[in-house]
Amino acid sequence: MGLGTNMGITPNPTGPSHMRILHTSDWHLGQHFMGKSRQAEHQALIDWLIEQVDAQAVDAVLIAGDIFDTGAPPSYARGLYSELVARLHRAGVALLLLGGNHDSVATLVESRSLLAFLSTTVVAAVGDPAVHVVELPQRGGSGEAGCIVCAVPFLRPRDVLQSQAGQSAEDKQQSLQVAIQAYYQTVVEAGRARQATLQRELGRVVPLIATGHLTTVGASSNESVREIYVGSLDAFPTAAFPAVDYLALGHIHKPQKVGGLAHIRYCGSPIALGFDEAQQQKEVLLVELNETGLVAVTALAVPRFQALVSVSGNLATLAGAIAGAATQGTAEKPVWLEVTVAEDDYLSDLPERIAVMTHALPVEVLRVRRQRTSSAAILAGETTATLDELSPDEVFARRLASEDLAPELAQALSQRYRAVAAGLTRNDE
Repeated sequence: MGLGTNMGITPNPTGPSHMRILHTSDWHLGQHFMGKSRQAEHQALIDWLIEQVDAQAVDAVLIAGDIFDTGAPPSYARGLYSELVARLHRAGVALLLLGGNHDSVATLVESRSLLAFLSTTVVAAVGDPAVHVVELPQRGGSGEAGCIVCAVPFLRPRDVLQSQAGQSAEDKQQSLQVAIQAYYQTVVEAGRARQATLQRELGRVVPLIATGHLTTVGASSNESVREIYVGSLDAFPTAAFPAVDYLALGHIHKPQKVGGLAHIRYCGSPIALGFDEAQQQKEVLLVELNETGLVAVTALAVPRFQALVSVSGNLATLAGAIAGAATQGTAEKPVWLEVTVAEDDYLSDLPERIAVMTHALPVEVLRVRRQRTSSAAILAGETTATLDELSPDEVFARRLASEDLAPELAQALSQRYRAVAAGLTRNDE
């Protein structure tokens, strides 16, 4: 199996072997974001997704992990989850759900048997390799398999590896990589066996894909992604995956090809889960396959249901930046704002000053950050003298000189320093 040379072939949606899958992941239902609920955004996302399912003639939806943000999601998040299942079932579309590092295995498993009657397959944790082989049917047809999925969820080290005493950190990393690679190989072999059986029964090749919820070598991450192999495997080599027609990955929130390979993809999260993702164009991937393998992967841009904007600058420039950000909001749906203050970060009343700037604007300031200067690094780079050779006054003078400050501000800080130093001297006496 492989990518083949058929990328770009015009698909034939009415063909008996044509299969269309929506690949998405990292919904994080129930996320509590700096005091704000994402319920309205996720509701709008579900409505939009159902529209795309109809418009794109989708056969199945695949969520590659982290459907929930926590192991004990709030009731409204469970309600959204149930609504998604019910609406896809009503549309005649299969749903395959993989457990992620944020998901609780127990939470996902508790309704698995019931959801099986609603065209939904849940693979929450490791098990018998045969259980991980899932056939996804074509929509509204005879129920014949349109695709075989080697459905591998998030793999915890304890699921695939027994700890051995005396191993170095490097040995543990290597052992875990080998164990994950062996697990994938076992599941894919079971998938190929099922593929061979279906080929004899149907007289055609059913495409084979796989899933994963992990970090791969070369993937570009961001601060909103929680590291999942702390102290263990940092990133799984792309070459260690078995050959399949398509590899649907989750965990990294930024959509991207892995290693430049069109058939190994992170779809990214469908909504921005942090201010560091605010500038990303979020998307889901429409994956088209037929009996020759992968036909095409098309990114479907997800609308932005809530504006998140990050602005930075000093107090002289922030007012204009905040006013510009406010143009993206309305009174009913204000912009969620992160403000990073540079140069003036020493001021103690920054929140109050920012509140004055945002008064009557359609924005909500969720976070005010102080951008600390890198002067310490500058001082550390000066090797001509050590602290033992410098007086406190000289250390302060060098620190002050490393800042680009207005003369009156530098003078005021010097006066404040001298007053503090004099007070300490009196106390010592």
